[in-house]
Amino acid sequence: MSTATVRTVFELSEPGRPGYAAPELEVAPFELPAELCRAEEADLPELSENQVVRHYTKLSAKNYHIDRGFYPLGSCTMKYNPKVNDVLASLPGFAELHPHQSAGQVQGALRLMVELEEALAEITGMSAVSLQPAAGAHGELLGMMVARQFHLANGDGHRNRVLIPDSAHGTNPASAALVGFATTSVKTGDDGCLDIPDLQKKLGADVVGLMLTNPNTLGLFERGIEEIAALVHASGGLMYMDGANMNAILGQCRPGDMGFDMVHLNLHKTFSTPHGGGGPGCGPLCVVDRLQPYLPYPRPVRDGERYAWLDAPKDGTVHQRIHGTFGNFGMMVRALAYILRNGGDGLARVGEMAVLNANYLKVKLQGAYPIDHSEGTLHEFVASGREFKKHGVRTLDIAKRLLDLGYHAPTIYFPLVVDEALMIEPTETESMQTLDAFAEAMLQIKREAQEDPEILKQAPTTTPVRRLDETKANRQPMVCWGGHC
Repeated sequence: MSTATVRTVFELSEPGRPGYAAPELEVAPFELPAELCRAEEADLPELSENQVVRHYTKLSAKNYHIDRGFYPLGSCTMKYNPKVNDVLASLPGFAELHPHQSAGQVQGALRLMVELEEALAEITGMSAVSLQPAAGAHGELLGMMVARQFHLANGDGHRNRVLIPDSAHGTNPASAALVGFATTSVKTGDDGCLDIPDLQKKLGADVVGLMLTNPNTLGLFERGIEEIAALVHASGGLMYMDGANMNAILGQCRPGDMGFDMVHLNLHKTFSTPHGGGGPGCGPLCVVDRLQPYLPYPRPVRDGERYAWLDAPKDGTVHQRIHGTFGNFGMMVRALAYILRNGGDGLARVGEMAVLNANYLKVKLQGAYPIDHSEGTLHEFVASGREFKKHGVRTLDIAKRLLDLGYHAPTIYFPLVVDEALMIEPTETESMQTLDAFAEAMLQIKREAQEDPEILKQAPTTTPVRRLDETKANRQPMVCWGGHC
């Protein structure tokens, strides 16, 4: 994809550029009802600009964020978000759109959505994409809804059981349950991959399909994926891929070529949009051709040389949108900008660097921390703190001590198949210097556990909030609602 293509897409959204059509909206004057207005002006403090700036700057310094430091957060891919993405998403023709504008007034936005769908379909090896889901788990929910509609349409309404590995993300069984499906756990084998004999035992005529993360949460590629897909399809089920770890295989292989029927993508994980972005994120669902009719409407489509909304067919089938409007558009702008600026070769390089960084860090730590299933590591690995128990130290203590040393803690106690798990993912955007410094912090923690474990048990001691009394927090939680506790 050329620079000219990028420029053309974004010029369509910018006032003063060729092709920009300013929205013609009539805004009626609006006044608050008298009963909602104050009788007197609010008694607010008067502050100078520098007082306000200093207040919020001090608050921001207490927060940990990606611009400040490293997140080794396994399976959450907290990588750096390029600032140019924010600039593009803030262009008036994108940021000032209204969902009720006519298609003729938002041609640039529709074109962007169509091109993003086409790019994601190509990257995943799928045929169609819905950009409506507001997060990865929301994409999972849509996937389960699509599976239900597909089976109902094919006279298989009795299928009500979803197979899920015991190492899966917790959102998988939650998404299936929200649609009304029962779930059955499938064991992880000794090699860290799905136990195929156990899968065979649990397949049956009532199976909706298999939800499988690939690479899985141990950071391993499911080597038996083609056999797994063949078994599930032979039983009449669908293959659903949790795309949380897609950045590991980006540009290397495609879910559609592995035999998956659906995959959701976390744009904040693979395509550099922020986690949330000031509101919900974006978790598109990509599907094969036979599932395309069950995606929600309306959909952005090409209409000759222009773009339009395609409404649901009038065949009596319910095709409800699952979002208040058409999806979180600002996230789409950021994701397409990332894809276009990298191009095919650049995206493949992203996948390569994600794997290289994880393996580099794994080698630095594997002599100090046990690492189960260390062969075949892709984008993340799972270390264990179990050997620290003899010093009275748990994985939680290691995580708390990292806060004192200036690092966000990795994911802990997940996946459940590893005792005292420390799930570490460096992502592709971190430098060797950052990885070396983090590795040294982890090695320092090991020395402290051996020589003075109380340091870890008291941590953190330098953060704005010290260690909480977790027992009391569990027994006497302070539940707040609307700012009142």
